[in-house]
Amino acid sequence: MNQTTSEDIMPEKTSLWIFGYGSLVWKPDFKFRMSKVGYIQGYKRRFWHGDNFHRGDKDMPGRVVTLVEDDDACTWGVAYEVKGTEIEESLKYLNTREAVLGGYITKVVEFIPRDGGHLPHLALVYIATCDNPIYLGPASPEEIAAQITTCRGKTGHNIEYLLRLVQFMRLYCPEVEDEHLFSIEAATLSLMPYMLGSKQAIHAIATA
Repeated sequence: MNQTTSEDIMPEKTSLWIFGYGSLVWKPDFKFRMSKVGYIQGYKRRFWHGDNFHRGDKDMPGRVVTLVEDDDACTWGVAYEVKGTEIEESLKYLNTREAVLGGYITKVVEFIPRDGGHLPHLALVYIATCDNPIYLGPASPEEIAAQITTCRGKTGHNIEYLLRLVQFMRLYCPEVEDEHLFSIEAATLSLMPYMLGSKQAIHAIATA
């Protein structure tokens, strides 16, 4: 896995922006100075990557998101600004969380803030590609939902991951229709009532 340092990304910079589009939107777990909701262009978010640590295990890998190149698409998320010593600290943490445990690589993309008063700027993003051994690839919403409802890892249930991402999109990007994400949510909810009793119980997972 590639171990990213500040010199690899933006030498001589005292500020670094990190873009999150999955669990980073609700759980960055590193120090940052400020955050902005916004999007990047040329990528679509897909539940095509496997997770055998955070949301699954080696026998039953969970489904988590990665980015797939698509010139006509955009992906919404959150960019975090880190400065000074926070840069190396955050990269060390994310290299373990995303690269070592998740198999993601890094790229630099243009981030466009939702607030029109802020100009676009470069940001670091973690992406899992099909070269990764735990990359699962495309599947129908129903197949992905069936996997999500049965998997749990050291961080929690795979359902929580899905619902927290849905919660972020509905709360901070209500005008965005993320068909892939919402179709998986619908398929998951249709599978769960007989296991948890009600849809309200399912959503309680995301807010616990």
